[in-house]
Amino acid sequence: GRYAAARLRLDPETAAASAGGRHAQMTRAILRGYDLAEPDETHAVRLLGSVFHGYVSLELAGGFAHSAPAPQETWTWILDRLDTMLRTWPPA
Repeated sequence: GRYAAARLRLDPETAAASAGGRHAQMTRAILRGYDLAEPDETHAVRLLGSVFHGYVSLELAGGFAHSAPAPQETWTWILDRLDTMLRTWPPA
């Protein structure tokens, strides 16, 4: 239910008290090794969130159930490509 709850629009006060900020901070901690400056770090946080959301939504809906390769193989491929993109991100 946490994933579904993360998709709800919150008023600013509720959002400030929610886990959303902690999730964004966790993503920023993951990105620390890529040495991205603002606003690129925020762009990267949003990019990762969009990829994660899209992939999870499609997989939960069965969008990958009837074709090869296996979803886990594709997920690993995606993570490798994201890593390559972030390591070669042009400086701001």
